[in-house]
Amino acid sequence: MSRRALRRLRGEQRGQEPLEPGALRLGLEDRDDGGEEDEEEVGQLSSDSRRRRGRRERSAISNLYELITSEEPEDELLSKAGGEDHRLKVQESTENNEVTKNGELEANQEQDGDGLLHENQTATSSQEDDGLEDIDSILEKIEVTNGLSNQSHSSVIMESRPLLYVEHRHLNPETELKRYFGARAVLGDQRPRQRQRQYHRSTWLTIPKSTWPRYSKTGITMRVLESKRGVQHFTFEHHREYQQVQFQFLNAVESMDPNNIVLLLQGNPYHIDSLLQLSDVCRLQEDQEMARDLIERALYSLECAFHPLFSLTSGTCRLDYRRTENRAFYLVLFKHMMFLERRGCPRTALEFCKLILSLDPDNDPLCLLLIIDLLALRARDYGFLIRMFQEWENHRNLSQLPNFAFSVPLAYFFLSQQDDLPELELSSARANASRLIQQALIMFPGVLMPLLDRCSVRPDSVVLAHPFFGLNTQISQPPALTQLVALYIGRTYSLWKDSTIMAWLETNVREVLQRVDAGEPTVEESERRRKVRYQSAPRNIYRHVILSEMKEATAALPLEVTSQPVMGFDPLPPLDSITSYTRPRRAARYSNESTLSLFFRSLLPNFTFQGEDTPDEIDPVGAEEDLDQGLNRLMAAMRDLLANIQFQDPPTENNPDGNGDEDEDEDEDWD
Repeated sequence: MSRRALRRLRGEQRGQEPLEPGALRLGLEDRDDGGEEDEEEVGQLSSDSRRRRGRRERSAISNLYELITSEEPEDELLSKAGGEDHRLKVQESTENNEVTKNGELEANQEQDGDGLLHENQTATSSQEDDGLEDIDSILEKIEVTNGLSNQSHSSVIMESRPLLYVEHRHLNPETELKRYFGARAVLGDQRPRQRQRQYHRSTWLTIPKSTWPRYSKTGITMRVLESKRGVQHFTFEHHREYQQVQFQFLNAVESMDPNNIVLLLQGNPYHIDSLLQLSDVCRLQEDQEMARDLIERALYSLECAFHPLFSLTSGTCRLDYRRTENRAFYLVLFKHMMFLERRGCPRTALEFCKLILSLDPDNDPLCLLLIIDLLALRARDYGFLIRMFQEWENHRNLSQLPNFAFSVPLAYFFLSQQDDLPELELSSARANASRLIQQALIMFPGVLMPLLDRCSVRPDSVVLAHPFFGLNTQISQPPALTQLVALYIGRTYSLWKDSTIMAWLETNVREVLQRVDAGEPTVEESERRRKVRYQSAPRNIYRHVILSEMKEATAALPLEVTSQPVMGFDPLPPLDSITSYTRPRRAARYSNESTLSLFFRSLLPNFTFQGEDTPDEIDPVGAEEDLDQGLNRLMAAMRDLLANIQFQDPPTENNPDGNGDEDEDEDEDWD
């Protein structure tokens, strides 16, 4: 019985079949010849057609979401649908021709099929040609509109971004090391170890290591203080448990024993200040690898405490250095940046420098302006250094810092040595380099001789004999300026050793001497500025000098800085610090305490007589437990004291040792 007869018996109409797998058949049509077919053959044909249809659908659409995200015009979709129906009709006609037994009908249908096929091929070929022409024209338009080179395109993108924009991909030092040495040399056998690591979070600032302890909540959180003018102010917070650990850390620091800090880290492996202090100890012991590992662990712990709105790359998130809880983040980032620079990753270090500077660009508590020029030169990012100088010169007077005064013309000189720039830009870079280096030499003449001496270059007799660059100039400059000059020369002298740079510097030195001999007013104005300014450096410069650990600059620190103790976890705290909690005040220890008072205090550390200062802000639960334990120990000690006490008679003339029998009268006299 045919399919049509079965539908008539069931009372169904064509097109109302339930939508089930296999209910729709694309390759077969119900024949109207009324011929009877076996249901098994029909089922076999339907299954074959389903398999063919499934293969066609899988080959046409590999992703189900392509139907949702398709952006083709409706005309193209309709034309494609029409072409598909047309091809199905051709296939249907060919299959019907194979089943038909009439030769004439078969020949006619073959002719019709060939005609339809020929028309379809011509139609689709014309559509494809039109589509290819459209694609070619679109590509030509794109090439015309994007006729700029890759370098100019990247420069446009960089200019549109904020100055302190941070890129995530440049925060990973492995990216820079892979570019220098290759992935195999950098990673080595770390890949299988990283696959086994499952409990560390994915972070941007550092890569967690499998050797680190399992991370758990440390008691540090971050919250939003305020948001105004598109800038959000955040702050870290210490919970009560972390505060107790912080008090234990301060006691360990006062003990002057690093082993106490190690013991504290065994119970609290992610305590930030302990990691900072122990890292300094390891670095002094020449264990650079352990020192760097401790800093990275502290950085990982702080990043895990970030607020969801805190962004590393936007440059609009602020942290106030005056708050005690925020200083650890600054110091960890700074020390991590210094390790990256020594490791040979200047591009990554520059990105971290921009990140620290973006946290408080107005105050710059760690004075990153004294090192950002060096990192930009070593990373060969001359465009960033020049752009920063142009945008910040008006309101920050960057030319009054010796490092910017000499590094910016050096960046222009490096640009003038590149071959891929047009001649107009090269000549402009050479002119700017010469103009700025002459201004720097006039403003800071005390830089030249120490720089040449550090580079092992002996100047000619004309320069040595001229008083403008003589020894008197170096001695007469203010101490604060001497610090900045020593800091700059100690860091960047290796960049000036090139013979090409020395020849360029020599030419400009001769021109400066001619201008000095001509008596230009710029020379006198620069000398007046040197005497008025640089009398005393701000506190952030002293803090930067201490963290940089340059011997030449540290030796020039004033007495008020070197006379006070400097802690690695908080060097030179701000005078207007903001503290949310204070350390409990320890009980005063008096040298003239009585024996009984010392005895009670040894049994009960919190014991105080009336009138003595008592520690405040102590945990009431812990204090109550200590009080109970101390009272129990005190009562037990008093029992032993009363049980073992022995009375001794006072000495007399007859018995000077106080031993032996005495008269009752003498006892009464003593009584």
